[in-house]
Amino acid sequence: MKIFLKTEDEIDLMRRANRLVGATLAELGRNIKPGVTTLQLDKIADEFIRDHGATPTFKNFPNPFGEPYPASICTSVNDIVVHGIPSDKVVLKDGDIISIDCGTLLDGYNGDSCYTFAVGEISYEVSKLLQVTKKSLYLGIEQAVAGKHVGDIGAAVQKYCEGCGYGVVRELTGHGIGKEMHEAPQIPNYGSKGNGVMLKAGMCIAIEPMITMGDRKIWMLPDKWSIITRDRKPAAHFEHTIAIRKGQAEILSTFEEIENH
Repeated sequence: MKIFLKTEDEIDLMRRANRLVGATLAELGRNIKPGVTTLQLDKIADEFIRDHGATPTFKNFPNPFGEPYPASICTSVNDIVVHGIPSDKVVLKDGDIISIDCGTLLDGYNGDSCYTFAVGEISYEVSKLLQVTKKSLYLGIEQAVAGKHVGDIGAAVQKYCEGCGYGVVRELTGHGIGKEMHEAPQIPNYGSKGNGVMLKAGMCIAIEPMITMGDRKIWMLPDKWSIITRDRKPAAHFEHTIAIRKGQAEILSTFEEIENH
């Protein structure tokens, strides 16, 4: 698959799409509390994205089986790693964690970001999983510099998370992003320094560590979307969309509003 380098004008459009994702996640964060259903969160996100002139990218996005995704966000609770489908039957309770993955299409360009939220008071062990996963995202971003390789990103994430005793999911990766939500290259969360595609200025990629508290092995649930840990231990997921630069990468999405509310 061809890798598309973006112009500054295109990066500006992607920045706007990704800022909207950050604002959407912050709006959801204000509504996350015990007693709320994941379907309620989906409705909030759908309305918020459309009110800001964008389209939820995930809605009707096909899986490998050709089945369209039925919602506007992915709501993955506790041992669901990714792609959890919002439902009125999933009611958040104190001590849960929920990873919300959100994508927007604004003026022809995509934004994509994920944040794992605590519901009420969570245990120290689960809190540490969230901290390590989020830190690994930024360690990966530090390696995302023109002249380095995709393997440098994965190696940084893997070394840190496995060093903390956690599992790194192998079957799911980050990705290039632009006019399409998923573009080349794939961005694994494991790897070897110096391996893989060389990073060039103008590439836009989504880096998204998916980290498990226990074993890294996963299952797909019968809904053909939700990915769950085999040992049923919690998993966390954080994601930023970035633009590769000659120096430090530019983070196009943002957690600022989420963390300052």
